[in-house]
Amino acid sequence: MKNQYARHAVPYVIGLLVAFGLAFYSIVAAITLFVGTLIFFIYQQVTIRRERKAWEQYVHSLSHRIEDVGKEALTGMPIGILVFDEARRISWFNEQSRLIFELEMELGISIDSIHSAFTELIEEEEDEATIEVGDRVYRVLYNKEYQTLYLFDMTDEAEIEQKYSETQTVIGVLYLDNYDEMSTAVDEQVRSEINRRVTVLLNQWAQKYHIYMRRTAADRFFLVMNERTLSELENNRFSILDEVREATKEHKIPLTLSIGIGCGETTLTELGNLSQSSLDLGLGRGGDQVVVKRHNGKVRFFGGKTNPTEKRTRVRARVISNSMRDLIRESSRVLIMGHKNPDMDSLGASIGIMKLAEFVGREAYVVIPAGETSVGIQRLVSEVENDEELYSRFLTEFEAQPLIDEQTLLVVVDTHRPSLVISRDILDRAERVVVIDHHRRGEEFIEDPVLVYMEPYASSTCELVTELIEYQAGTRKLSILEATSLLAGMVVDTKGFTLRTGSRTFDAASFLRIQGADTVLVQHFMRQDLDSYIEQSHILENTDIYSDGMAIAVASDDEVHHQVLIAQSADQLLNMEGVKASFVIAILPDGRTGISARSLGDVNVQVIMEMLDGGGHLTNAATQLNVSREQAKTLLQEAIDHYMTDETEGEDSE
Repeated sequence: MKNQYARHAVPYVIGLLVAFGLAFYSIVAAITLFVGTLIFFIYQQVTIRRERKAWEQYVHSLSHRIEDVGKEALTGMPIGILVFDEARRISWFNEQSRLIFELEMELGISIDSIHSAFTELIEEEEDEATIEVGDRVYRVLYNKEYQTLYLFDMTDEAEIEQKYSETQTVIGVLYLDNYDEMSTAVDEQVRSEINRRVTVLLNQWAQKYHIYMRRTAADRFFLVMNERTLSELENNRFSILDEVREATKEHKIPLTLSIGIGCGETTLTELGNLSQSSLDLGLGRGGDQVVVKRHNGKVRFFGGKTNPTEKRTRVRARVISNSMRDLIRESSRVLIMGHKNPDMDSLGASIGIMKLAEFVGREAYVVIPAGETSVGIQRLVSEVENDEELYSRFLTEFEAQPLIDEQTLLVVVDTHRPSLVISRDILDRAERVVVIDHHRRGEEFIEDPVLVYMEPYASSTCELVTELIEYQAGTRKLSILEATSLLAGMVVDTKGFTLRTGSRTFDAASFLRIQGADTVLVQHFMRQDLDSYIEQSHILENTDIYSDGMAIAVASDDEVHHQVLIAQSADQLLNMEGVKASFVIAILPDGRTGISARSLGDVNVQVIMEMLDGGGHLTNAATQLNVSREQAKTLLQEAIDHYMTDETEGEDSE
């Protein structure tokens, strides 16, 4: 204001000075100029005062309006506001907050008693959260400085978002697992009746859930649905699996189906690829299940309650054998590697692949761990040491690494998970990898193998390798020790041909016996010494029946046990009356906690172990955890509860 007055006064000062100068020439002109300047000065001052008063009135009026708007915002706008003190007690709230929570809110009540989400939001010091109050959805903004919560009604936006999510496109592929085997096992009339019955069931299922279904081949259907339908199917546990199996179970081969589903916010092309890869994953796990794979990488499994059906043809084994022959011929050498803590199946299959490479005319080497192994493996290696030529083909990880070049073929046996191989470094360096395994396929898989031979129906990897050898052996023979190693792997994995055995299993065993496999030597490998028997007894004495035949044994915390002994203890526990599934928990030599799981088929222990980042078969699975025994037991019980809940929901929905 002072600057403004100074600027306005300048012309009048000049006028007065001019008037003073004119006084020397004309007193009349000087007086006239002086009076005129004075009049204009007075007029300007009056005008300035009037404008300033009007401005002050405007500012005063605006302040009242802003204050009224602020009060209206706090009390009348549809925004809930809660202010609380250090003790988290309400110190002020607006009318909208009371309407939101429909409470007789009072000053001083705890904010924790209004909504449980407020407690987590404040304690975690998050900036915002979304809560539900009745049928409304609110976004809560938390101002830490003023200890204030603002609630914005986001119900309409949430409904639009939910509708958008529910209408997202989902693509699936439905495959009849054993359609070809069923077609060849029954006469034409029965085949037509089964086909009709299954088609009617699938059409009714598709109409019930509003699924677009189109048959693209005799054993394949193309599916299109939305996320809402997928959610309903997941809640129903995909009961269509059981319905189809039950409808065809009176025939010689009950028909089963597998479904691969791709979903998520991505292109239709990517959804199609996801559905096909999901189907491949489901078939690799034995079929009779649904695999749902999302664009973000999340995978869910449903079904898989039955053992995979053994194939009735050897065509695939012959094709794989010929492909293996060609790959070995194109290679400079062959390295064979199994999983960590190798068992008889892993080492026996490795020896078999080494012999297969020898038949083709390439040198091959078996990679063995440098650390301690089980007693049975030690006995087998001791027998191998007596054969100087054979033992020279056994290398440690460090001895094998210099042999890797661009033409080296790495064959991984008895596992398909990169985290379980003996040497991850060898796997990463090898450019050409073959995977031969009999386990059900999991989410983790070796990247870009040149050949995959996975058959979950097989009793063991040794069985698969034996069939490959049969097509290459001709007049050439295995040595007694080589044949015995393969037979030992089959005997161990089938528990003496009592579990997971089919006609192909006995055919392979017969071939090995013809080759000279020594069953007495097999028993020598499998014999349990007195110390191991006592150790196993100590483990099993701490056994509890957790739930509905689920037996859990926990070893002592101050004792370390080998993985093989833990597995043997689980096998022994399964023989007890009333035990449907057995679980043994113990500390492994590497400090981790191992869990071995076994069942007779009523319980899918593979699914339970997969919840704990493990895997295996429906009746034989395991995992290793970086937690204590007590924590492992708690996690196992939670996984069993989750499995039992899923099974119950599936039965209720049928």
